[in-house]
Amino acid sequence: MYRRGRHFESYAVQELLKAKMGLEKMDGLAMHVILSKLSPLDVASFCCVSERLRVWASDDSLWARFCSDDLNLSSPLDPNGNPTASFKAAYRAWREGFTMYPWSLVMRAKSCWSKLKEWLAVNFPEVLPTLRRGASEDEIKQFEKSLKIKLPLPTRVLYRFCDGQELPYEYVSGSLPSSLLGVIGGYSVYNHLVNVILLPLSHMVFGTRDYRRLIGFGDRSYEYIVVAASATYSEKIFLLNCISGQLFVGTTNLLTDGEMLPCVPDALINSVHDPKGSQQQDAMLLWLEEHGRRLQDGIIGVRQDRKFRSINLFPEKAPICSSAVTNGVKVRASAAFLPEFSNFQDESEKFMFAYSIRLSLSPDGCIINGMTFSSCQLYWRHWIIRANDLVVANPNGEAVIGQYPLLHPDEEEFVYESWTTLQTSRGSMEGSFTFVPGSMSVLEKNCVGVNNC
Repeated sequence: MYRRGRHFESYAVQELLKAKMGLEKMDGLAMHVILSKLSPLDVASFCCVSERLRVWASDDSLWARFCSDDLNLSSPLDPNGNPTASFKAAYRAWREGFTMYPWSLVMRAKSCWSKLKEWLAVNFPEVLPTLRRGASEDEIKQFEKSLKIKLPLPTRVLYRFCDGQELPYEYVSGSLPSSLLGVIGGYSVYNHLVNVILLPLSHMVFGTRDYRRLIGFGDRSYEYIVVAASATYSEKIFLLNCISGQLFVGTTNLLTDGEMLPCVPDALINSVHDPKGSQQQDAMLLWLEEHGRRLQDGIIGVRQDRKFRSINLFPEKAPICSSAVTNGVKVRASAAFLPEFSNFQDESEKFMFAYSIRLSLSPDGCIINGMTFSSCQLYWRHWIIRANDLVVANPNGEAVIGQYPLLHPDEEEFVYESWTTLQTSRGSMEGSFTFVPGSMSVLEKNCVGVNNC
Protein backbone atom coordinates (compact mmCIF):
# COMPACT_ATOMS: atom_id res chain seq x y z
CA MET A 1 0.00 0.00 0.00
CA TYR A 2 2.87 2.33 0.81
CA ARG A 3 4.51 1.72 -2.56
CA ARG A 4 1.18 2.21 -4.29
CA GLY A 5 0.79 5.57 -2.56
CA ARG A 6 4.30 6.57 -3.56
CA HIS A 7 3.49 5.59 -7.14
CA PHE A 8 0.38 7.76 -7.22
CA GLU A 9 2.26 10.64 -5.59
CA SER A 10 5.06 10.43 -8.17
CA TYR A 11 2.50 10.35 -10.98
CA ALA A 12 0.75 13.46 -9.64
CA VAL A 13 4.06 15.31 -9.32
CA GLN A 14 5.01 14.38 -12.88
CA GLU A 15 1.68 15.61 -14.22
CA LEU A 16 2.07 18.85 -12.27
CA LEU A 17 5.53 19.40 -13.69
CA LYS A 18 4.22 18.77 -17.22
CA ALA A 19 1.42 21.27 -16.67
CA LYS A 20 3.88 23.81 -15.32
CA MET A 21 6.18 23.40 -18.35
CA GLY A 22 3.20 23.75 -20.69
CA LEU A 23 1.99 26.89 -18.97
CA GLU A 24 5.41 28.51 -18.99
CA LYS A 25 5.63 28.05 -22.78
CA MET A 26 2.48 30.13 -23.32
CA ASP A 27 2.74 33.78 -24.28
CA GLY A 28 1.66 36.56 -21.94
CA LEU A 29 -1.62 37.35 -23.72
CA ALA A 30 -2.84 33.76 -23.61
CA MET A 31 -1.88 33.46 -19.94
CA HIS A 32 -3.70 36.71 -19.12
CA VAL A 33 -6.87 35.32 -20.73
CA ILE A 34 -6.58 32.12 -18.68
CA LEU A 35 -5.95 33.97 -15.42
CA SER A 36 -8.85 36.35 -16.03
CA LYS A 37 -11.21 33.34 -15.97
CA LEU A 38 -10.03 32.21 -12.55
CA SER A 39 -11.01 33.28 -9.05
CA PRO A 40 -8.72 35.52 -6.98
CA LEU A 41 -7.70 32.56 -4.79
CA ASP A 42 -6.79 30.46 -7.83
CA VAL A 43 -4.73 33.31 -9.27
CA ALA A 44 -2.95 33.68 -5.92
CA SER A 45 -2.16 29.96 -6.02
CA PHE A 46 -0.41 30.45 -9.36
CA CYS A 47 2.12 32.65 -7.64
CA CYS A 48 3.46 29.58 -5.79
CA VAL A 49 4.17 27.50 -8.91
CA SER A 50 7.12 29.34 -10.44
CA GLU A 51 8.73 32.73 -10.71
CA ARG A 52 7.43 33.30 -14.23
CA LEU A 53 3.86 32.39 -13.26
CA ARG A 54 4.20 34.64 -10.22
CA VAL A 55 4.95 37.58 -12.52
CA TRP A 56 1.91 36.84 -14.67
CA ALA A 57 -0.36 36.31 -11.66
CA SER A 58 0.80 39.63 -10.17
CA ASP A 59 -0.51 41.67 -13.12
CA ASP A 60 -2.30 44.52 -11.34
CA SER A 61 -4.98 44.80 -14.01
CA LEU A 62 -6.24 41.39 -12.87
CA TRP A 63 -6.39 42.51 -9.26
CA ALA A 64 -8.04 45.78 -10.25
CA ARG A 65 -10.89 43.72 -11.71
CA PHE A 66 -11.07 41.54 -8.60
CA CYS A 67 -11.22 44.66 -6.40
CA SER A 68 -13.96 46.10 -8.59
CA ASP A 69 -16.03 42.89 -8.77
CA ASP A 70 -15.73 41.87 -5.12
CA LEU A 71 -15.40 45.21 -3.33
CA ASN A 72 -16.58 47.91 -5.76
CA LEU A 73 -13.18 49.60 -5.49
CA SER A 74 -12.04 51.87 -8.31
CA SER A 75 -8.72 52.71 -6.64
CA PRO A 76 -6.38 50.62 -4.45
CA LEU A 77 -7.52 51.31 -0.88
CA ASP A 78 -7.34 49.20 2.25
CA PRO A 79 -10.37 48.69 4.56
CA ASN A 80 -9.53 51.92 6.42
CA GLY A 81 -9.53 53.94 3.21
CA ASN A 82 -5.74 54.29 3.03
CA PRO A 83 -4.02 54.01 -0.38
CA THR A 84 -2.02 50.85 -1.04
CA ALA A 85 0.86 50.24 -3.43
CA SER A 86 -1.26 48.17 -5.83
CA PHE A 87 -4.67 46.60 -6.31
CA LYS A 88 -3.12 43.26 -5.38
CA ALA A 89 -1.98 44.73 -2.07
CA ALA A 90 -5.41 46.26 -1.54
CA TYR A 91 -7.15 42.95 -2.17
CA ARG A 92 -4.77 41.18 0.24
CA ALA A 93 -5.44 43.82 2.91
CA TRP A 94 -9.20 43.30 2.61
CA ARG A 95 -8.92 39.52 2.79
CA GLU A 96 -6.65 39.72 5.81
CA GLY A 97 -8.80 42.38 7.51
CA PHE A 98 -11.97 40.28 7.20
CA THR A 99 -10.45 36.80 7.48
CA MET A 100 -12.81 35.95 10.37
CA TYR A 101 -15.92 36.34 8.14
CA PRO A 102 -17.25 34.40 5.13
CA TRP A 103 -15.99 36.29 2.09
CA SER A 104 -19.36 36.17 0.32
CA LEU A 105 -20.92 37.92 3.33
CA VAL A 106 -18.19 40.58 3.30
CA MET A 107 -18.82 41.26 -0.39
CA ARG A 108 -22.56 41.48 0.20
CA ALA A 109 -22.26 43.94 3.09
CA LYS A 110 -19.72 46.03 1.15
CA SER A 111 -22.07 46.11 -1.85
CA CYS A 112 -24.99 47.17 0.37
CA TRP A 113 -23.10 50.16 1.77
CA SER A 114 -21.48 51.07 -1.56
CA LYS A 115 -24.87 51.30 -3.29
CA LEU A 116 -26.30 53.41 -0.48
CA LYS A 117 -23.36 55.81 -0.54
CA GLU A 118 -23.42 56.08 -4.33
CA TRP A 119 -27.09 57.05 -4.23
CA LEU A 120 -26.52 59.54 -1.44
CA ALA A 121 -23.60 61.15 -3.29
CA VAL A 122 -25.89 61.97 -6.22
CA ASN A 123 -29.20 62.68 -4.48
CA PHE A 124 -28.52 63.62 -0.85
CA PRO A 125 -24.80 64.41 -0.41
CA GLU A 126 -25.27 66.29 2.87
CA VAL A 127 -25.84 62.92 4.59
CA LEU A 128 -22.43 61.52 3.65
CA PRO A 129 -20.45 63.46 6.33
CA THR A 130 -22.71 61.95 9.01
CA LEU A 131 -21.69 58.37 8.15
CA ARG A 132 -18.99 57.18 10.52
CA ARG A 133 -15.98 55.09 9.62
CA GLY A 134 -16.34 51.36 10.12
CA ALA A 135 -15.93 49.98 13.63
CA SER A 136 -12.88 47.85 14.42
CA GLU A 137 -13.08 44.31 15.75
CA ASP A 138 -11.97 45.57 19.16
CA GLU A 139 -14.70 48.23 19.22
CA ILE A 140 -17.35 45.66 18.31
CA LYS A 141 -16.10 43.25 20.99
CA GLN A 142 -16.18 46.04 23.58
CA PHE A 143 -19.74 46.92 22.51
CA GLU A 144 -20.82 43.28 22.88
CA LYS A 145 -19.18 43.07 26.29
CA SER A 146 -20.92 46.26 27.47
CA LEU A 147 -24.39 44.95 26.60
CA LYS A 148 -23.65 41.25 27.22
CA ILE A 149 -24.79 40.23 23.75
CA LYS A 150 -23.34 38.70 20.60
CA LEU A 151 -24.19 40.51 17.39
CA PRO A 152 -25.45 38.38 14.50
CA LEU A 153 -22.63 37.88 12.01
CA PRO A 154 -24.17 39.96 9.15
CA THR A 155 -24.78 42.90 11.51
CA ARG A 156 -21.17 42.71 12.70
CA VAL A 157 -19.96 42.94 9.11
CA LEU A 158 -22.30 45.87 8.36
CA TYR A 159 -20.84 47.81 11.28
CA ARG A 160 -17.31 46.98 10.16
CA PHE A 161 -18.08 49.08 7.09
CA CYS A 162 -20.02 51.89 8.76
CA ASP A 163 -20.54 52.58 12.46
CA GLY A 164 -23.89 54.31 12.03
CA GLN A 165 -24.31 58.08 11.82
CA GLU A 166 -22.56 60.89 13.68
CA LEU A 167 -25.19 62.92 15.49
CA PRO A 168 -25.13 66.71 15.24
CA TYR A 169 -25.64 68.54 18.53
CA GLU A 170 -29.27 69.35 17.71
CA TYR A 171 -30.11 65.64 17.59
CA VAL A 172 -28.48 64.93 20.93
CA SER A 173 -30.11 67.89 22.66
CA GLY A 174 -33.60 66.76 21.60
CA SER A 175 -34.41 69.97 19.70
CA LEU A 176 -35.55 69.97 16.09
CA PRO A 177 -32.42 69.65 13.95
CA SER A 178 -31.61 72.16 11.24
CA SER A 179 -31.42 69.33 8.69
CA LEU A 180 -33.17 65.96 8.62
CA LEU A 181 -30.25 63.70 7.76
CA GLY A 182 -31.46 60.27 8.83
CA VAL A 183 -30.23 57.74 6.30
CA ILE A 184 -33.39 55.65 6.88
CA GLY A 185 -35.67 58.68 6.44
CA GLY A 186 -39.25 59.21 7.56
CA TYR A 187 -42.33 61.36 7.02
CA SER A 188 -44.36 64.26 8.38
CA VAL A 189 -48.08 64.08 9.17
CA TYR A 190 -49.57 67.13 10.88
CA ASN A 191 -47.20 67.69 13.82
CA HIS A 192 -45.86 64.13 13.79
CA LEU A 193 -42.36 64.28 12.33
CA VAL A 194 -40.23 61.14 12.00
CA ASN A 195 -36.66 60.95 10.70
CA VAL A 196 -34.74 57.75 11.48
CA ILE A 197 -30.97 57.55 11.84
CA LEU A 198 -28.81 54.46 12.08
CA LEU A 199 -27.27 54.64 15.53
CA PRO A 200 -23.51 54.33 16.14
CA LEU A 201 -22.38 51.66 18.59
CA SER A 202 -21.73 54.18 21.36
CA HIS A 203 -25.32 55.53 21.19
CA MET A 204 -26.70 52.02 20.89
CA VAL A 205 -25.22 51.23 24.30
CA PHE A 206 -26.99 54.14 26.03
CA GLY A 207 -30.24 53.71 24.09
CA THR A 208 -30.36 49.98 24.75
CA ARG A 209 -29.76 50.39 28.48
CA ASP A 210 -32.54 52.97 28.69
CA TYR A 211 -35.05 50.78 26.88
CA ARG A 212 -34.09 47.67 28.81
CA ARG A 213 -34.99 49.59 31.94
CA LEU A 214 -38.27 50.89 30.51
CA ILE A 215 -39.55 47.83 28.62
CA GLY A 216 -40.73 44.79 30.56
CA PHE A 217 -39.03 42.04 28.56
CA GLY A 218 -38.07 40.09 31.67
CA ASP A 219 -35.35 37.53 31.02
CA ARG A 220 -35.55 38.29 27.29
CA SER A 221 -34.41 41.89 27.69
CA TYR A 222 -30.79 41.00 26.96
CA GLU A 223 -31.73 39.66 23.54
CA TYR A 224 -32.60 43.13 22.21
CA ILE A 225 -30.56 46.17 21.27
CA VAL A 226 -31.71 49.53 19.89
CA VAL A 227 -30.17 49.99 16.42
CA ALA A 228 -32.11 52.90 14.89
CA ALA A 229 -34.39 55.66 16.10
CA SER A 230 -36.09 58.85 15.04
CA ALA A 231 -33.90 61.86 15.73
CA THR A 232 -36.89 64.18 16.24
CA TYR A 233 -39.35 64.63 19.08
CA SER A 234 -41.60 62.00 17.45
CA GLU A 235 -40.40 58.55 18.48
CA LYS A 236 -39.89 55.56 16.23
CA ILE A 237 -37.63 52.82 17.61
CA PHE A 238 -36.04 49.81 15.89
CA LEU A 239 -34.73 46.91 17.97
CA LEU A 240 -32.65 43.95 16.82
CA ASN A 241 -33.06 40.55 18.46
CA CYS A 242 -29.49 39.26 18.62
CA ILE A 243 -30.63 35.66 19.07
CA SER A 244 -33.07 35.32 16.17
CA GLY A 245 -31.57 38.02 13.95
CA GLN A 246 -35.03 39.59 13.49
CA LEU A 247 -35.46 43.38 13.42
CA PHE A 248 -38.50 44.89 15.12
CA VAL A 249 -40.15 48.31 15.19
CA GLY A 250 -42.06 49.46 18.24
CA THR A 251 -45.80 50.19 18.28
CA THR A 252 -47.55 52.77 20.45
CA ASN A 253 -47.49 50.14 23.24
CA LEU A 254 -43.72 49.56 23.13
CA LEU A 255 -42.98 51.16 26.49
CA THR A 256 -46.00 49.76 28.30
CA ASP A 257 -45.75 46.11 27.30
CA GLY A 258 -42.96 45.76 24.72
CA GLU A 259 -45.29 45.46 21.72
CA MET A 260 -43.30 45.29 18.46
CA LEU A 261 -43.75 44.28 14.83
CA PRO A 262 -41.20 42.37 12.72
CA CYS A 263 -39.64 44.40 9.90
CA VAL A 264 -38.72 41.42 7.70
CA PRO A 265 -40.70 38.18 7.14
CA ASP A 266 -39.17 35.38 9.19
CA ALA A 267 -39.22 33.17 6.10
CA LEU A 268 -36.66 35.45 4.42
CA ILE A 269 -34.27 35.30 7.37
CA ASN A 270 -34.48 31.52 7.52
CA SER A 271 -34.54 30.94 3.75
CA VAL A 272 -30.85 29.98 3.52
CA HIS A 273 -29.35 27.10 5.46
CA ASP A 274 -25.63 26.89 4.90
CA PRO A 275 -23.55 25.17 7.60
CA LYS A 276 -20.48 27.12 6.54
CA GLY A 277 -22.32 30.41 6.97
CA SER A 278 -21.33 31.71 3.54
CA GLN A 279 -24.87 32.96 2.92
CA GLN A 280 -25.79 34.04 6.42
CA GLN A 281 -28.28 36.85 6.63
CA ASP A 282 -30.22 38.65 9.30
CA ALA A 283 -32.96 41.26 9.22
CA MET A 284 -30.54 44.19 9.49
CA LEU A 285 -28.80 43.20 6.27
CA LEU A 286 -32.06 42.45 4.43
CA TRP A 287 -33.63 45.70 5.72
CA LEU A 288 -30.74 47.90 4.55
CA GLU A 289 -30.54 46.10 1.19
CA GLU A 290 -34.26 46.65 0.59
CA HIS A 291 -33.99 50.30 1.65
CA GLY A 292 -31.14 50.82 -0.82
CA ARG A 293 -33.09 49.10 -3.59
CA ARG A 294 -36.10 51.36 -3.04
CA LEU A 295 -33.89 54.44 -3.18
CA GLN A 296 -32.07 53.31 -6.34
CA ASP A 297 -35.32 52.32 -8.08
CA GLY A 298 -36.91 55.68 -7.30
CA ILE A 299 -39.70 54.15 -5.20
CA ILE A 300 -38.76 56.57 -2.43
CA GLY A 301 -36.52 59.60 -2.58
CA VAL A 302 -35.59 63.01 -1.22
CA ARG A 303 -38.40 65.50 -0.78
CA GLN A 304 -38.56 69.10 0.36
CA ASP A 305 -40.92 69.26 3.33
CA ARG A 306 -41.42 72.73 4.78
CA LYS A 307 -37.85 74.04 4.96
CA PHE A 308 -36.23 70.59 5.30
CA ARG A 309 -34.87 68.14 2.77
CA SER A 310 -35.05 64.51 3.83
CA ILE A 311 -35.52 60.97 2.62
CA ASN A 312 -39.30 60.59 2.48
CA LEU A 313 -40.91 57.16 2.86
CA PHE A 314 -44.12 57.97 0.98
CA PRO A 315 -43.75 56.03 -2.30
CA GLU A 316 -43.24 58.08 -5.47
CA LYS A 317 -43.53 55.37 -8.13
CA ALA A 318 -46.25 53.06 -9.46
CA PRO A 319 -47.75 50.68 -8.57
CA ILE A 320 -47.57 51.79 -4.92
CA CYS A 321 -48.07 55.43 -5.89
CA SER A 322 -51.29 56.14 -7.82
CA SER A 323 -51.46 58.95 -10.36
CA ALA A 324 -54.31 60.45 -12.42
CA VAL A 325 -54.64 63.49 -14.71
CA THR A 326 -58.02 65.08 -15.41
CA ASN A 327 -58.48 68.33 -17.36
CA GLY A 328 -54.83 69.17 -16.74
CA VAL A 329 -54.93 68.59 -12.98
CA LYS A 330 -52.55 65.86 -11.78
CA VAL A 331 -53.17 64.03 -8.52
CA ARG A 332 -50.64 61.63 -6.99
CA ALA A 333 -51.40 59.58 -3.90
CA SER A 334 -49.50 57.05 -1.78
CA ALA A 335 -49.62 55.66 1.73
CA ALA A 336 -47.18 54.66 4.47
CA PHE A 337 -47.71 52.45 7.49
CA LEU A 338 -47.12 54.12 10.87
CA PRO A 339 -46.15 51.32 13.26
CA GLU A 340 -45.34 53.74 16.09
CA PHE A 341 -49.03 54.83 16.16
CA SER A 342 -50.54 51.37 15.64
CA ASN A 343 -52.24 49.71 18.59
CA PHE A 344 -52.70 45.95 18.44
CA GLN A 345 -54.67 45.99 21.69
CA ASP A 346 -57.44 48.05 20.09
CA GLU A 347 -59.44 46.03 17.56
CA SER A 348 -60.80 49.16 15.86
CA GLU A 349 -57.48 50.98 15.52
CA LYS A 350 -54.91 48.25 15.04
CA PHE A 351 -53.21 49.72 11.99
CA MET A 352 -52.43 53.39 11.47
CA PHE A 353 -51.77 54.52 7.90
CA ALA A 354 -50.74 57.96 6.67
CA TYR A 355 -51.50 59.08 3.14
CA SER A 356 -49.79 61.76 1.07
CA ILE A 357 -51.64 63.66 -1.66
CA ARG A 358 -49.79 65.77 -4.25
CA LEU A 359 -51.67 68.19 -6.54
CA SER A 360 -50.28 70.05 -9.55
CA LEU A 361 -51.40 71.73 -12.77
CA SER A 362 -49.96 70.81 -16.16
CA PRO A 363 -47.93 73.39 -18.17
CA ASP A 364 -50.90 73.82 -20.52
CA GLY A 365 -53.16 74.84 -17.64
CA CYS A 366 -56.67 73.65 -16.85
CA ILE A 367 -58.63 72.73 -19.98
CA ILE A 368 -62.43 72.32 -19.81
CA ASN A 369 -64.63 71.97 -22.90
CA GLY A 370 -61.88 73.44 -25.06
CA MET A 371 -61.40 76.47 -22.79
CA THR A 372 -57.99 76.99 -21.14
CA PHE A 373 -57.56 78.48 -17.68
CA SER A 374 -54.20 79.56 -16.25
CA SER A 375 -55.16 78.37 -12.78
CA CYS A 376 -57.66 76.32 -10.85
CA GLN A 377 -58.57 76.07 -7.18
CA LEU A 378 -59.59 73.09 -5.10
CA TYR A 379 -63.08 73.41 -3.64
CA TRP A 380 -64.28 69.97 -2.54
CA ARG A 381 -62.93 66.52 -1.77
CA HIS A 382 -64.56 63.14 -1.27
CA TRP A 383 -62.70 60.03 -0.07
CA ILE A 384 -63.96 56.51 0.54
CA ILE A 385 -61.63 54.54 2.82
CA ARG A 386 -62.02 50.78 3.13
CA ALA A 387 -60.52 48.07 5.33
CA ASN A 388 -60.67 45.10 2.98
CA ASP A 389 -64.21 45.59 1.54
CA LEU A 390 -65.70 47.40 4.52
CA VAL A 391 -66.12 51.19 4.33
CA VAL A 392 -64.59 52.67 7.48
CA ALA A 393 -64.50 56.38 6.58
CA ASN A 394 -66.25 58.61 4.06
CA PRO A 395 -64.90 62.18 4.39
CA ASN A 396 -66.91 64.44 2.08
CA GLY A 397 -66.68 68.22 2.30
CA GLU A 398 -64.94 71.45 1.44
CA ALA A 399 -61.18 71.98 1.39
CA VAL A 400 -58.31 69.73 2.46
CA ILE A 401 -56.79 70.20 5.93
CA GLY A 402 -58.60 73.55 6.00
CA GLN A 403 -56.99 74.83 2.79
CA TYR A 404 -58.19 75.64 -0.74
CA PRO A 405 -54.96 75.33 -2.77
CA LEU A 406 -54.73 77.48 -5.91
CA LEU A 407 -52.74 75.69 -8.62
CA HIS A 408 -50.70 77.33 -11.41
CA PRO A 409 -48.69 75.69 -14.23
CA ASP A 410 -45.04 74.86 -13.49
CA GLU A 411 -45.40 75.47 -9.76
CA GLU A 412 -44.32 72.88 -7.20
CA GLU A 413 -46.89 70.34 -6.13
CA PHE A 414 -49.23 71.23 -3.32
CA VAL A 415 -48.68 68.46 -0.77
CA TYR A 416 -50.76 67.48 2.21
CA GLU A 417 -50.78 64.46 4.48
CA SER A 418 -53.39 62.95 6.73
CA TRP A 419 -54.00 59.59 8.37
CA THR A 420 -56.59 56.95 9.11
CA THR A 421 -56.87 53.84 11.26
CA LEU A 422 -57.92 50.43 9.97
CA GLN A 423 -58.86 47.17 11.64
CA THR A 424 -56.88 45.20 9.06
CA SER A 425 -53.45 45.48 7.46
CA ARG A 426 -54.99 45.78 3.99
CA GLY A 427 -57.08 48.71 2.86
CA SER A 428 -57.82 51.07 -0.01
CA MET A 429 -58.80 54.64 -0.76
CA GLU A 430 -60.69 56.08 -3.68
CA GLY A 431 -62.36 59.38 -4.32
CA SER A 432 -62.33 62.65 -6.18
CA PHE A 433 -61.44 66.33 -5.99
CA THR A 434 -63.60 69.14 -7.33
CA PHE A 435 -61.70 72.13 -8.74
CA VAL A 436 -62.99 75.53 -9.77
CA PRO A 437 -61.43 76.81 -13.05
CA GLY A 438 -59.63 80.09 -12.51
CA SER A 439 -60.18 80.70 -8.80
CA MET A 440 -62.99 80.74 -6.31
CA SER A 441 -62.75 84.52 -5.89
CA VAL A 442 -63.30 85.03 -9.65
CA LEU A 443 -66.19 82.58 -9.58
CA GLU A 444 -67.82 84.38 -6.67
CA LYS A 445 -67.37 87.75 -8.44
CA ASN A 446 -69.02 86.46 -11.63
CA CYS A 447 -71.85 84.90 -9.64
CA VAL A 448 -73.02 88.08 -7.90
CA GLY A 449 -76.78 88.39 -8.35
CA VAL A 450 -77.09 85.05 -10.12
CA ASN A 451 -79.20 82.38 -8.40
CA ASN A 452 -77.83 78.84 -7.97
CA CYS A 453 -74.42 79.78 -9.29
